[in-house]
Amino acid sequence: MTGGERRILHTDGVSVSFGGVRALVDVDLDVHESQLVGLIGPNGAGKTTFIDAITGFVRCRGHIELDGHDLSSLPPHARAQLGLARTWQSIELFDDLTVRENLAVASHRQSVWAAVRETVSRPLASTTAMDETLALLGLEPLAEVLAIELSQANRKLVGVARALAAGPRLLCLDEPAAGLDSRERAELGRRLRSVVDAGTPTLLVDHDMGLVLSVCDHVVVLDFGKVIAHGPPSAVRRDSKVITAYLGSAAAELTDPSLESADEESRAGASEEP
Repeated sequence: MTGGERRILHTDGVSVSFGGVRALVDVDLDVHESQLVGLIGPNGAGKTTFIDAITGFVRCRGHIELDGHDLSSLPPHARAQLGLARTWQSIELFDDLTVRENLAVASHRQSVWAAVRETVSRPLASTTAMDETLALLGLEPLAEVLAIELSQANRKLVGVARALAAGPRLLCLDEPAAGLDSRERAELGRRLRSVVDAGTPTLLVDHDMGLVLSVCDHVVVLDFGKVIAHGPPSAVRRDSKVITAYLGSAAAELTDPSLESADEESRAGASEEP
């Protein structure tokens, strides 16, 4: 990993069982400052279950630490308050609100009296953090557009923006590229790199290996709930256990030599974004 940088997320021996099924088995994973870490694996490997476990939505065994805080026994809302944010596979936006208002709702932490005041006045003014998030994800031109009028790709970006609006210490993304075409996935990848380069370390779960291998600094591979490989994308794509786990066309994508040079160019280009 990146030895000199602060470790933001650390998990040790995270395990999840559903009845007699072991969905995760002793998963160790770290995300450091300034890192975009990809978590990949075949269908049913346990990727979403891992995000559910660290964010507190499924019970698990093992140790989970965020920026030095032990999260292992905390409920989801307490983990969120400490800076652990996530997106979901289904995009649940407030369709009758604008993009800006969706971010405001997600970022707003209010007292009971503030909630009462907002029932009789205009709610949720814009903040500098919200404006910066809109700019970072290229959503400024859509800030006053109703969510229901957005394309699928922009709805995905608004989902990411809502998670970012509260200024998390770690962002967990669950299948953000699902349903996007190749051009939209490439744009999403560029935006995710800009998020990390702007200071928010991120854990990315996605089935699109081309996306993960092209934008991530470090990749962890799950199969049947166990880590079978981890390392930089260039090493993971050559790992025989990973190729065997994927097989078929997905394995061909892993071993495509043209993607490796594209990986380096993509990460370098993203780092040069203004």
